[in-house]
Amino acid sequence: MRLCYPSPPRCGRLVRPRPPSLPMKHTISLTLTLALLWWVLSGYPQPLLLAFGAASVAFTVWLARRMDLVDHESHPLHWSWRLPHFWARLLREIAISNLHVLAAILSPRRDAIAPHFVRTRTRQTSALGKTTLANAITLTPGTVTVDLCDDELLVHALTLASAQGVVEGQLDALVPTDVEEPAR
Repeated sequence: MRLCYPSPPRCGRLVRPRPPSLPMKHTISLTLTLALLWWVLSGYPQPLLLAFGAASVAFTVWLARRMDLVDHESHPLHWSWRLPHFWARLLREIAISNLHVLAAILSPRRDAIAPHFVRTRTRQTSALGKTTLANAITLTPGTVTVDLCDDELLVHALTLASAQGVVEGQLDALVPTDVEEPAR
């Protein structure tokens, strides 16, 4: 996408270029998400506080649009219906990894903890998918994504079992491959 800048005006004033038009569905979705989150977290249904909440949501959305932050990557509306399923499976993997790390720590065997690095390829093709996978690996106890270069991940694993899970692509299978919004 190329921005066209207008020629400078003759009177010496600077003219700001208009940002490319944004799809309103992202702005509306962001507004509704922020409003729902504010209302759930505040817990106070008094009119004055609801008005303050509406004002803060309106200001936040206005600021996000002014900074040109509302797009398909910052607010992936197309991926929203898959997120609860992804989060549930990720939380399950985090709980299982917690138990594996706890068992390795409490194990009397000296070889239970074997820290090492593993290189693996990802099936993710988009930047959002790769970033989501790298963050999911880092959230899982016993593994940390150190580097992401093209389609290769460098992961530090605390145990052999966690390294094997990364190489087998257990978390890679959780992240949908089509997380980018279709081109128009």
